[in-house]
Amino acid sequence: MLEKTYDAQAVEPRIAKLWQDSDAFRAGAGAEPGAEAFTIVIPPPNVTGSLHMGHALNNTLQDILVRFERMRGRDVLWQPGMDHAGIATQMVVERQLMEKQIHRRDLTREDFVNRVWNWKAESGGIIVNQLKRLGASCDWSRERFTMDEGLSKAVIEVFVTLYKQGLIYKDKRLVNWDPKLLTAISDLEVEQQEVNGNLWHFRYPVEGKTFDPEDESTYLTVATTRPETMLGDTGVAVHPDDARYAALVGKNLVLPLVGRRLKVVADEYSDPEKGTGAVKITPAHDFNDFEVGKRNGLRAINILTVDAKIDINENEDFLEGLEVTPERQSVWDALHGQDRFAARKLIVQLMEDGGYLAKIEPHKHMVPHGDRGGVPIEPFLTDQWYVNAGELAKPALRSVRQGRTRFVPKNWEKTYFDWMENIQPWCVSRQLWWGHQIPAWYGPDGQVFVERTEEEALDAAVQHYLAHEGPWKAWVEERLENFEPGAILTREEDVLDTWFSSALWPFSTLGWPDQTKELATYYPTSVLVTGFDIIFFWVARMMMMGLHFTDEEPFHTVYVHALVRDKNGAKMSKSKGNVIDPLELIDEYGADALRFTLAIMAAQGRDVKLDPARIAGYRNFGTKLWNATRFAQMNGVARNDDIWLNDAKLTINRWILTELSRASREITDAITTYRFNEAAGAAYRFVWNMFCDWYLELLKPVFMGNDEAAKAESQACVAYVLDEIFKLLHPFMPFMTEELWALTAPEGEQRTTLLCHATWPQPTFEDKEAAAEINWLIELVSEIRSVRSEMRVPPAAVAPMVVVDANDATATRLERHDAAIKRLARVGEIDFAKIAPKGAAQIVLGEATFCLPLGALIDVKAETSRLEKEAGKVSDEISRIEKKLSNEKFVAGAPEEIVAAEREKLEEFRLSQSKLAVALGRLREAS
Repeated sequence: MLEKTYDAQAVEPRIAKLWQDSDAFRAGAGAEPGAEAFTIVIPPPNVTGSLHMGHALNNTLQDILVRFERMRGRDVLWQPGMDHAGIATQMVVERQLMEKQIHRRDLTREDFVNRVWNWKAESGGIIVNQLKRLGASCDWSRERFTMDEGLSKAVIEVFVTLYKQGLIYKDKRLVNWDPKLLTAISDLEVEQQEVNGNLWHFRYPVEGKTFDPEDESTYLTVATTRPETMLGDTGVAVHPDDARYAALVGKNLVLPLVGRRLKVVADEYSDPEKGTGAVKITPAHDFNDFEVGKRNGLRAINILTVDAKIDINENEDFLEGLEVTPERQSVWDALHGQDRFAARKLIVQLMEDGGYLAKIEPHKHMVPHGDRGGVPIEPFLTDQWYVNAGELAKPALRSVRQGRTRFVPKNWEKTYFDWMENIQPWCVSRQLWWGHQIPAWYGPDGQVFVERTEEEALDAAVQHYLAHEGPWKAWVEERLENFEPGAILTREEDVLDTWFSSALWPFSTLGWPDQTKELATYYPTSVLVTGFDIIFFWVARMMMMGLHFTDEEPFHTVYVHALVRDKNGAKMSKSKGNVIDPLELIDEYGADALRFTLAIMAAQGRDVKLDPARIAGYRNFGTKLWNATRFAQMNGVARNDDIWLNDAKLTINRWILTELSRASREITDAITTYRFNEAAGAAYRFVWNMFCDWYLELLKPVFMGNDEAAKAESQACVAYVLDEIFKLLHPFMPFMTEELWALTAPEGEQRTTLLCHATWPQPTFEDKEAAAEINWLIELVSEIRSVRSEMRVPPAAVAPMVVVDANDATATRLERHDAAIKRLARVGEIDFAKIAPKGAAQIVLGEATFCLPLGALIDVKAETSRLEKEAGKVSDEISRIEKKLSNEKFVAGAPEEIVAAEREKLEEFRLSQSKLAVALGRLREAS
């Protein structure tokens, strides 16, 4: 007999151990030889990470698919693993070192990397155990790490191959530079933050004219939000059609404080309607300016160090062509080495002192920040390694356009297309120590050799230098005589962007570049479940790399889930204090309740608004199933193989078997089309409403009766349906269902298989007549209960019922279910008539009208007055909210979650209005 209550805290660890001890989730476990493969690769969480609500949703949906397909007999692999998370992990270890006043540059590279590995061994991977608490049924024996030996081999193979194919190259371009982390970061790792700044208007003198602040003909005014970058200005752009400046095009201005000649160029980048219409061009410190500079042949001068300090006195690019006067040198000395923001203040002061500051305007604008370092990033001109993403994107675009890979929901395809059609070269080098060190070596003259190993690079270098006459031939020959490692070549220090190794995840985790059995079996993978925020980071890059190196799409479907927000629809953030910790919810409600809540709210394209009260409600759903199973045990329910349910005699049993088939089909169809909320909703309705509320209730007279054949049939039927319920709910609520499966084995026996390996329900039974009859009974009783509730009929009061215009079939049903109707609907005598009696509430069901004369049981007049008052209040609320939502200023200015909440309230009030109208209509019929 089951315990009186279900204890998730005791059961879940025990079930998790059962799965682990039985190796339940090993690839192919439970599948017949030759079964069709089903593969999911986990989006590898950062080794620094811990479980958050996004992970909880993402992994719950993956686990639903994996458990479902495993029970359908597929050869399932859910490939787990973690990402080395270059920047994030290096930051963790650097912070630990700083607590001891140690900078990473105080260590050797090897020592620092060893410290990271030690930290990873001790503290990394916390999230794996947290995922196990959630119930994730990965093949944990195959856990991979993007820095392990096999994946590193794949990374080197891909880099070297792309380089030799001309698809990886080194170039000097602008990058997003994080002056705190001292590395380039990608566009996708940049966050735009709105700040209250200023717009400084500077006067740039026209060459050949005596500068006079009072004479506009002697200068051109430009505006900037970053005065410190003016030191790198090499031109000023005006629009080709701007007549105000036509005479200046091709002439020069003189850069104050510096003396550099600035060419005035005509370029459509300049907007005549914005500011003065003249734009200063700083090619080395602005992405747009970089392109303008390339179009117009302007120099790019970097005036910042890697840590964002002003670099002048040793900067040959800055000094080139300048006349160094004592006055200028004094200014440069004052600026050299200054932090960028300190330099900003000093430059503004110097410009004002020289009469070059026209005005300062307050200016709210967006400033890019590094998402890890948290400081403003700098566009920075530097040598980096790039992937020709434009070329690799072409096959990946065709795959989605031609339907070989599809996005669900489909609208995300547009996002994918927009990104891929306009994709820029991918900067893959990072100035870090933790990560895959780029397999490139430099010779004494800077010649680069990209090979799989240092030995191969050395061979290539020796062949290169010995084949060419010149000074380096003798130099190499000399060092070969007394060879020591590193005597000829120097290794590239940069590492690869974390997303480079992640892009290979679907095939590198299966052993590629070796042609392994796992690769042949499980690649391409089946479906990718991911958040929309990494379509660019990860999905697009996996598509590009998968197609290029395997000639196959890495997955046929990309299911994109939405965000998990708080109950009010606000995005969760630490600053708002509304972050919900999934582990705390698991501690309080159990993993099953959290998983079921996330699933039933995961409608395609709609964010999940998570309210802990909802989780408590779905914990009650689990309690309902537990209590129903316990009730069944108390009534002798057990599997009976001697009773063939296709031959069931009782209409009630034939009904539940039919509804079970319908629910199985509905749940199966919904999961296979990624409508997780509909699948969970169908399971909920069948278990709570049909099985618990109606089937077991209608069976009580059978269990208490003396018809042993009917009782035996019903006991066998309940046992069978419970088994199928455990299977249908298992992908959503794996812990409780696995426990119930084990505890409801036939007396004295044990289950021959775990529930996670049981066969998914096959919907075969159907009796339309039985289903129609019992559903008619349920609808009739429900309608009568609804009328009694609306009209506040005392619960104990027995109401008479008169049936008008009933045909023979309805009369037969009423006779057959007379006892159930009277017991469940609190109805007295049931009479038949041709005309509806006066003063009766009426229910139309089919061809018949069911009349409830309630005048003697309620005060119709008082009830009508109460409902009319309530309807008036609801109408006022509807008017108030409609007025608010029709206000464009409110809709545009209020936070998104507030507007959404108002719309939800409006729908709720409209539903109440509709229900009140029905109730009032019935009261008027009864008066």
